[in-house]
Amino acid sequence: MKCVILAAGYATRLYPLAENFPKALLQVGEKTILDHLCDDITSCGVNEYILVSNHRFIGYFEKWVAERTASGRTVESFTVLDDGSTDNSNRLGAVRDIEFAIEKCAPDEDLLVIAGDNVLDFSFSHFLSYYKKTGTSCIMRWYEETLVPDKKYCVCTVDGSGRVLSMREKVTNPDSHWLVPPFYIYTAADTRLIGPALSAGCPADAPGFLVQYLCPLTTFHAMEMPAKRYDIGTVESYEAVCRTYRGIIC
Repeated sequence: MKCVILAAGYATRLYPLAENFPKALLQVGEKTILDHLCDDITSCGVNEYILVSNHRFIGYFEKWVAERTASGRTVESFTVLDDGSTDNSNRLGAVRDIEFAIEKCAPDEDLLVIAGDNVLDFSFSHFLSYYKKTGTSCIMRWYEETLVPDKKYCVCTVDGSGRVLSMREKVTNPDSHWLVPPFYIYTAADTRLIGPALSAGCPADAPGFLVQYLCPLTTFHAMEMPAKRYDIGTVESYEAVCRTYRGIIC
């Protein structure tokens, strides 16, 4: 299995912090967001990474990889890809970035796909164990009691075994309280469906659209998250993570 890190966005809601610097490399405590993620994932036995950047920020990620590799803390392999985009007007979208990573580096492999702008209060080991148990492609889910009107959500419905019955990305009228974060495991067989899905009209903007499109075609299971996930989308949410994440103060 390889890990695809989606880091080609422009994080306009985080301006000015992310106006000229990638969100995934912001500090939370003594580590960058990416270091938090990769330290955990590597400890789980996945140490081959494909990081998809945009053209503006690729130099920052190459420098981060060089420094991380030079530190000698872990044995990892990183491939940093430039998707060629320069701003929101010409970005490929998350699903096309996944397809790009597969075509360049990971044909016919199981993939852990993550957005590079979250921190977690639990280990990906839970997710990988769940995937091995189900033998299918997988997503995560958590139950949100209170949903805010007019806010856009990614939601799923599941049966008693955790099998995903439906998935809806960026909806303001959710039919479920099960919310889905941007962490996915795709079997090698299911990665072969991504190109045809895009050709058939699957939206490319957000990674959840891919699961939404593929649900009728293949089997997904949804693991209930064992603890919290912190989405860093705004300056306020970043500051809150810095204050509260595992007691670390930035």
